Amino acid sequence: MILRFDDTNPMNEKVEFVDNIIRDLKTLGITADQVTYSSDHFEMLQGYMRQMIQEEKAYADNLPAEEMKEQRDNGIESAARAHTVAKNLELFEGMLKGGNKDYCIRAKLNMQDKVKCLRDPVFYRTKDIPHHRTGDKFKAYPTYDFTCPIVDSFEGVTHALRTIEYRDRNSLYAWVQSTLNLRPVEIYDFSKLNLLSTCLSKRKLRWFVENGKVEGWNDPRFPTIQGIQRRGMTSEALKTFMLEQGPSRNTVNMEWDKIWAVNK
Repeated sequence: MILRFDDTNPMNEKVEFVDNIIRDLKTLGITADQVTYSSDHFEMLQGYMRQMIQEEKAYADNLPAEEMKEQRDNGIESAARAHTVAKNLELFEGMLKGGNKDYCIRAKLNMQDKVKCLRDPVFYRTKDIPHHRTGDKFKAYPTYDFTCPIVDSFEGVTHALRTIEYRDRNSLYAWVQSTLNLRPVEIYDFSKLNLLSTCLSKRKLRWFVENGKVEGWNDPRFPTIQGIQRRGMTSEALKTFMLEQGPSRNTVNMEWDKIWAVNK
C-alpha cells in the first residue's frame, strides 16, 4: 500500500494535514508500506512538461484569470496557442527560475469540448511561496490534473479509485498518459458519502480551528476520525460501517444514527 500526498499546491498544503492523515490511519490500524509525495517527482514532472511542449501538446499563456475563464466559457481559443515550440520552452524555463510570473502552461486540447474543464486546462503555474517540503527550491508547480496520471503510472498503480467529482476529468487523465506514452491506469469511480446536517469540507472546518471556535481537529463536535473517537466511536465500528457501504456510484445521504448503531 502506497500512501501518497498530492502536495502540488504549496498554498494549500500544511504539515498539520499530513500529520493528521497519518495519525488517522494509524488509529484505524492501517499502515502503509510506503509513504510518497508528489513533490518527490517535481523534477520528473518538469521533464514530462518539456516533452509535452516539444510535441506541441502544451503552450504558455499569460491571459488574466477572468479573461481565461471567459474564453473557456465561450469556447474561444487563446492567441497564445500560436506560440512556437521554442517560445513556449523559453517561457516555461523562465517560470521554473521564478520569472514570467503571469504565465501558466496549458494543455492544447479542444476549446469547443462540451466539458468546459477540458478546454485547455492549466497544467503548470507559478507560485512564489515556500513549499512545506521543498522550501524555495521550486518556483513553478504542476497541477493535480497533470501530476496524478503521471505519478500513478510511475508508482505502479493499476486501478485509480476516484470520487465521481473527477468523472469529467477522466478523459484528461487518460489523455496525459497516452500523450506521454505512459503505462495506462484504469479508473474506477465511486461516490462520496454525505452525512445529513454535517459539514465535511476541510476548508470550512479549518475556519473553526484557526479562529479558536473549537479545541482542534480532535474536537468531539467535529466529523473527523479523531473527533468522533473522542465521543466513543471505535475503529472496528468505523471499518464495519465503511465495508457495508460498498463502492457505490450513487451519492448517499445518511444519518449518523446508522454509524452509532453499528458502534453500539
